[in-house]
Amino acid sequence: MLKGKCIVIGISASVAVYKICELIRLLVKAGCEVHTIMTKNACELIKPYLMEELSQNRCITDTFERTPVFDVKHISLANKADMFITAPATANVIGKIANGIADDMLTTTIMAVKAKKMIVPAMNVNMYENPILQQNLKKLEDLGYIVLPTGSGELACGDVGKGRMIEPYEIFDYIKKELCEKTLYGKKVLVTCGATAEAIDPVRFITNHSSGKMGFAIAETALNMGAEVTVIKAQTTAKQPLGVNIINVRSAEDMFNAVKDNYKDFDYIFKAAAVADYTPTDYAENKIKKSDGNMSISLKRTRDILKFLGENKVEGQKICGFSMETENLIENSRKKLISKNIDMIAANSITEKGSGFGTDTNKITVITKDSIKELPLMSKEECAEALIKEII
Repeated sequence: MLKGKCIVIGISASVAVYKICELIRLLVKAGCEVHTIMTKNACELIKPYLMEELSQNRCITDTFERTPVFDVKHISLANKADMFITAPATANVIGKIANGIADDMLTTTIMAVKAKKMIVPAMNVNMYENPILQQNLKKLEDLGYIVLPTGSGELACGDVGKGRMIEPYEIFDYIKKELCEKTLYGKKVLVTCGATAEAIDPVRFITNHSSGKMGFAIAETALNMGAEVTVIKAQTTAKQPLGVNIINVRSAEDMFNAVKDNYKDFDYIFKAAAVADYTPTDYAENKIKKSDGNMSISLKRTRDILKFLGENKVEGQKICGFSMETENLIENSRKKLISKNIDMIAANSITEKGSGFGTDTNKITVITKDSIKELPLMSKEECAEALIKEII
């Protein structure tokens, strides 16, 4: 999604500057080319060498810095950038940008940028609530700048309130949302994810190892691509994406009913949840006490959500199922595709290294009625992007 994008980060003098290290790491890991510009005062808080080590590019600190190759840096970086991010953005630098003052490398470069510009405020609560600062932020928003919110809590100075710079992963999520092509604008996407839990008694239940990472990756990617996204989720341990509609369920029956009640409204459905195929025949109202002998539990089949969707598909609707196998991956997945009457199967083998439950990566084979496409081992975010592009 961000691979090959050029991100320029303008760093001003806030104690939140240490958070930029993690932001750079996230961007580089996502395949971005990252350049940094630091104000003179920012260099007093953290050394430029650290930014250079993380980004693998020279950190610019001086407007008149001489380089071996002639290059007007503030113009060349401005032309190259897909996005210019000012983070942390102090009250001082926000005031300069809002009023067209260009007296250092950061403010000079941002004046020349025609790409998207993002402001990430970081300051004391009293400074943040100052009407002049708020007026400057409003002015920047009116001029097309993307102004991110601040967090609330205890600040470095000891005061409590707004003004904290939000966390690097939150900034990273905003960047992805802004730079992603809006190919799903106006579309509605439904994703199921997580592990259902089938209750045996008030204490025990049957479940599986699904973390929800793959489903959440699809939901976040679809959201970034402009879709309105709803997630029907069972138990998850993965980070929940911001901005999606969440319907919480617990059991396979709960998920079936939630899907049945909502599926007609969606253009695309990704059934990524790990739903139990069986559930206890009887539920014990009280905790089953252990005994010296063995215990057996009678199970019955749960209702097949994917089969229901295939049999009741709305005209124009496209459905992607998931198939996790330990053997005969392609053969078993193709059978599932045909028997369920769906458009696409994302098949992966749980025995494949780096694939399956709880991992940050996945190796999937995309199967349709007409094709089989084996994808390499990728992050689940990259898999999500590939699946969405394939189905649309």
